[in-house]
Amino acid sequence: MSQSIDAELSVDVIVVGGGISGASIAYELAEHHTVALLERESTLAFHTTGRSAATFIENYGNPVIRMLTAAGRDFFTAPREGFDGPLTKPLSLLIIADEAHEEALRTLYQRDSHQQSHTELLDGAAAEQINPLLRPGHTRVAVLDHTPMELDVHGLHQGYVRGLRRRGGTIVKSAGIVSGTRSHNRWALHDSAGRTFQASTVVNAAGAWCDDLAQALGARPVGIQPLRRTAFMVPAPQEASGGSLPMTLDASDTFYFKPDGAQFLCSPADETLQQPGDPRPDELEIARAIEMINTATTLDIRTVNSAWAGLRSFTADRTPVVGEDPDVEGFFWCAAQGGFGIQMAPTLARVGAALATGNPIPGDLATRGLTSAMLAPDRDSLRTHP
Repeated sequence: MSQSIDAELSVDVIVVGGGISGASIAYELAEHHTVALLERESTLAFHTTGRSAATFIENYGNPVIRMLTAAGRDFFTAPREGFDGPLTKPLSLLIIADEAHEEALRTLYQRDSHQQSHTELLDGAAAEQINPLLRPGHTRVAVLDHTPMELDVHGLHQGYVRGLRRRGGTIVKSAGIVSGTRSHNRWALHDSAGRTFQASTVVNAAGAWCDDLAQALGARPVGIQPLRRTAFMVPAPQEASGGSLPMTLDASDTFYFKPDGAQFLCSPADETLQQPGDPRPDELEIARAIEMINTATTLDIRTVNSAWAGLRSFTADRTPVVGEDPDVEGFFWCAAQGGFGIQMAPTLARVGAALATGNPIPGDLATRGLTSAMLAPDRDSLRTHP
């Protein structure tokens, strides 16, 4: 239930952050514990979760990211009771390369082809058949991946929120935590409205604010880097509206676009370091992306219908941080999902809930090779800065 707290609330676990990371792990924890989900904004999923490109791509990110993503496919294709389905739509991915990037894409395909029987290496003419909007002769080689999916991000997030409420969880909005202390194995967190929230365990799922929350509670930051990603919508040509065109990504990772109803969602795939907050779209990046998309395609973009930006939070090794803080008892990290948080959510929530309650990695993930050390907040690969 959503609850108005006048003075004090006491539960087993407090989860800070109402985006997909916080909502999903709160849902899993609430199966056996009393849980409160605290959100600094007046609306859940206001920041990164609500601004996602909404895709599921297994062959995206480093090996740990890919492992976590692949393990969650069944959740999306056959969601649990209480999640309004379907949560997915088919969406193939076409990675294109011009002459300058042809050899790099061929090399990448050859490196990964033994693991990816569902991908095809195509010449430019075949790529143009799959996406007729490609400018003739621009694409020299392409890779087609048949396994990606488009995700219903709102449906996924709301499924977790409803499930949390059904399990007796409490949701408190406009609850920005400013300080906290631990005494007798219990946390007392204080928000900007003067309210107090008590729990044995605090889960830090505050997105771009994870390091800020850690410092407020006496833990060492893990080096969260909030990177701005700009996106914008443009009109789709009449001949492409309502079609089944693939999401198309440039091999140099400098732009992508995908169909979205009567529009195309486009992005310059930018990564600009920014302080936690409400980012604004970068007009120069939009202009750059439009120029590159118009060079590679016949879209001839002249107008932008809307634009926005979100923060994708990474660490130095671009791998999530999930585990108990090594120095601060009862403080648990669920941070740094980067641009993969939606597609990893079902898996990370199960892993996080298990580790936060002293249990081992779930068996299906252990079989895949996942270990707690890969996600630990004290792993060596994070310590590349003070």
